[in-house]
Amino acid sequence: MKHASSRALYAYWDSLRAGRAAPERSDLDPGAIRASLGDVFLLELAAGEQQIVRLAGTRICTLLGREWTGRPFVEPFAPEDRAQLLRLIGRVADMATPAVAATAGRTADGRTLDLEMLILPLRHRGRARARVLGALSATEWPYWAGGVPLAQLHVASARYLQPEKADDIDLVSAPAAADYPLLRVLPGGRG
Repeated sequence: MKHASSRALYAYWDSLRAGRAAPERSDLDPGAIRASLGDVFLLELAAGEQQIVRLAGTRICTLLGREWTGRPFVEPFAPEDRAQLLRLIGRVADMATPAVAATAGRTADGRTLDLEMLILPLRHRGRARARVLGALSATEWPYWAGGVPLAQLHVASARYLQPEKADDIDLVSAPAAADYPLLRVLPGGRG
């Protein structure tokens, strides 16, 4: 994890779970993560593949140029990335395995912004696969961010984390890599 909000949220989540696979939603104290709240989102996992954003931080909504709360989680993502994103969220919830994803935002006029997305499982009233806590953070904040909204998000790559210790994160290899194609090469670079 590169972004300070991601690291802080992960450390807080890890301390709350206290050896459990995932902490309870009711264990969360927004005051404990107030510096990261602008980058935080909370998802409700409904029946099927529906995931509704129940909370979206102000920095996320500023980057998107609209309120994200109450809307489908996949809405700002490119249509070709949505199935992959649903599998990623499903695996985080089903396996209680945190994930971090390199994400890119693109404006309507072609500007790009690198983002980091952290996805953490939560339990809700004892049920697994009920909630997901996450952060979506800009790695830089260019002068135009917030003034020119991101029109679409793309998932570039994702890694699953093994939550042994907050200060010693190891990658977990996906057992069914064919089911989770999470690496895509994006065109670009020097001309």
